[in-house]
Amino acid sequence: MSELETNSIHIGKDYNKTNAVVSPIFQSSTYLASDNLDEYIIAASETKYPEFYQRHGNPTNSQVAAILASLEKTEDALVLATGMAAISTAILAVVRAGDHIIAQRSHYSGTALFFKEFLTDYDVQVSYVDQTDNEAFLEALKPNTKLFYIETPSNPNLDITDLAFIGRIGKERGIITMVDNTFSSPINQTPAEFGIDVIIHSATKYLGGHSDLTAGAICGSKEFVQKAWRRSLVLGASLSPFDSWLLLRGLKTLSLRVKQINENAQQLAEWLQKSNHIKSVCYVGLTTHPQHELAKKQMKGFTGMLCVEVAGKTEDQQYNNAQIILKNLKIFANAASLGGVESLIVHPASMWGGHHSSQQKKEAGINRGLLRISVGIEHINDLIQDFTQALKKI
Repeated sequence: MSELETNSIHIGKDYNKTNAVVSPIFQSSTYLASDNLDEYIIAASETKYPEFYQRHGNPTNSQVAAILASLEKTEDALVLATGMAAISTAILAVVRAGDHIIAQRSHYSGTALFFKEFLTDYDVQVSYVDQTDNEAFLEALKPNTKLFYIETPSNPNLDITDLAFIGRIGKERGIITMVDNTFSSPINQTPAEFGIDVIIHSATKYLGGHSDLTAGAICGSKEFVQKAWRRSLVLGASLSPFDSWLLLRGLKTLSLRVKQINENAQQLAEWLQKSNHIKSVCYVGLTTHPQHELAKKQMKGFTGMLCVEVAGKTEDQQYNNAQIILKNLKIFANAASLGGVESLIVHPASMWGGHHSSQQKKEAGINRGLLRISVGIEHINDLIQDFTQALKKI
């Protein structure tokens, strides 16, 4: 098998040792031990052994991991309970006290908090750079730099980081490169093709795709996944059997969902550009995006994520107009998260308001007139009509 649509359904089937076409939920916290103690030692110590103890592994977890490694073109993968579990576990598998990380100014809120409030308590230094400026990464290098951590497109302002540049510099300097690929999904972007070492996902989003589970994934070499797995044993964020089964189900339709979402998002972005009530539209699929050409080089599709800045003479007026839009949309739900079959919209300045200062939000490009949209698979005519009637209320 070579095509991702086929792999996402059939890879890892050997972990289902039943005759069921759909893998069952292995709802067991522990498994019978072999009478042979030598075999039992292997089960207790082998990375991700699927039938020893739930925190170590699970047959469905193993099947999901095999599919993800295939999609991301890495040797192996590890699934965990949340996206933040994947992010924190992967980073803690790399850095120690006294080490240095180069990160972007704009990251997912949870990642930013992990850098600013957790790692600093354990004497890990973090430098923040403009991800659109390759030279900024070089200027931030220190003798103790151990990790480049990037997110592209970034959340929520959809800036792009040059994957080929980061991959090359990481290899030349012996620095681990790690990319949060959540916004793209492996359907739209495969960072390993550009030399990136580790790929992270909040599998809650596009990979699961139905807003009914939380999960995270780490994809990389067998050696790195083994290190991350050992970290996960003591951090304890194992993925539950039921959520693992839901994720396996979601992966089967990943390609179909993402392709439809890409198409919808492109059409919606182009339509929103024409509205007098919208000051600007940020979508990497638009030629007006300042990094559109770079996006075309490293992405196969442009995702379902876009941001709009609502029009208004002042920021207060923009804020009020944003509230009117949120209040009157019928199909787009005002809810956190993204990547599901249903369309969502959120006000980032409010969602992140309790966790970030005004200065931090400004540095991340978040103002009070900004709305982040996650486009779903509904019919595009209905999505446009929903915005049409909501914008008329301004």
